[in-house]
Amino acid sequence: MTIKHILQHLYLVVMSGMFTIIFGLVLGISIYFYKSIRSAVLWIVDILQTIPVLALLGFIMIFFGASTTTVIIGLTLYALLPVVRNTYVGLIGIEPGIKEAAKGIGMNKWQQLKKVEIPNALPIIITGIRISIVTTIGNAVFAYIVGAGGLGQTIRHAMHIQNLNTILYATLVLVVMAVFFDSSLGYAEKKLKKEKRRFS
Repeated sequence: MTIKHILQHLYLVVMSGMFTIIFGLVLGISIYFYKSIRSAVLWIVDILQTIPVLALLGFIMIFFGASTTTVIIGLTLYALLPVVRNTYVGLIGIEPGIKEAAKGIGMNKWQQLKKVEIPNALPIIITGIRISIVTTIGNAVFAYIVGAGGLGQTIRHAMHIQNLNTILYATLVLVVMAVFFDSSLGYAEKKLKKEKRRFS
């Protein structure tokens, strides 16, 4: 196992996580505002997560070849569901009285979204992001199949030569990554919930 493979894995997780958050928020907000596309969007992101990761990467590889781009796109698509669904659920779950108060002081729907609705929905949104990031850490192991390296390459090589120590170390690194991201986002989630209760 090398530092290079650890950094490759982190790069894939961070990049795909960033795109997942951006597109997940956009889609979640879109289906909150536009009921006509709600069922279709939720159906698509749900279907994407039921496709095996290897099959999804293989399909994307047809268009982008064996590359890091293929992996980032695949991981992003696979992790969209929790962010999209939690964004939508968080926004529709806000108490009507809060929305009415925002309208009452003259906010338009975009001001209301930015200053009132997203801040109130943020704890639930972060829960979705947590799930997506932790899932992505595990799924990024398959990056080696399309030549993007990462800890999956370390594990595959170690299995080939039956080096159990390396497999153990690589697995422990994955666990540490997952616990770090999950704990960090969990802390942010708890803090936001505490702030929300203080001002509600």
